[in-house]
Amino acid sequence: MNNKKKDKRPRIMTHMVAYYPDREESKKIAESLLENGAHILEVQFPFSDPTADGKYIEMACTAAIKEGFTIKKGFEIIKEISKSYRNDIFIMSYANLAFFHGIDRWVKDAKESGVTGLIIPDLPFDYDEGLYEMGKSVGINIIPVITPDISNKRLEIIMEIAPRYIYTTLRRGITGSITDIDIETIKFLEKLNSNSKTRILAGFGIYSRSQIETVSDLVYAVVVGSAFIKAINKCTGKPPHIAVAEKLKELIGK
Repeated sequence: MNNKKKDKRPRIMTHMVAYYPDREESKKIAESLLENGAHILEVQFPFSDPTADGKYIEMACTAAIKEGFTIKKGFEIIKEISKSYRNDIFIMSYANLAFFHGIDRWVKDAKESGVTGLIIPDLPFDYDEGLYEMGKSVGINIIPVITPDISNKRLEIIMEIAPRYIYTTLRRGITGSITDIDIETIKFLEKLNSNSKTRILAGFGIYSRSQIETVSDLVYAVVVGSAFIKAINKCTGKPPHIAVAEKLKELIGK
């Protein structure tokens, strides 16, 4: 099955915010994550009024915007990163930015920058303004986002579009606080994992190796984001890109 791994090291999808703490250091952070075990790099384009981000990522987004982030600059930095690495790179953002840029233009610019997937939580596939169709036409994955309380009917409909990836949160709410992975969460992941054609990405509130070990055999990759923002915020006497590398090594046991 696509979600099973032959080696024992977990796959990690690392989430970072473009231009946080600044442009050049965010590029170094991306490179550091990719060089130290990240399987997929998820780059958030910051937005001033997010719907799913907790206090750590929201703070990082606010700081990135003050640092001068723009959509154009975001695509430029991703293009620089993708030239040197073969890993999948996803952009995560919100509908407002995609609408402002233009859906067709957003997808085309993402493709040209080297992006292989797009995550826009507030553009579900049946109210997507053409996002999924455009993604299919240029060969870029549009990744649905679901929560564990999704109805069986809704889940069946999403699976019918046969996405290559699906992102599930490990709980309802926003990112940031530590997630308690209980038996109901495990059962939900087992249900998703029964579909061998879709790669399951799961995250929200992942901070420790023990959490990752609990779910890694049931998903294609575990998503970690706020833990890296906290590592950046707490680092003293070392550059942020070194701090995130150390955190990643801690999480994957490298």
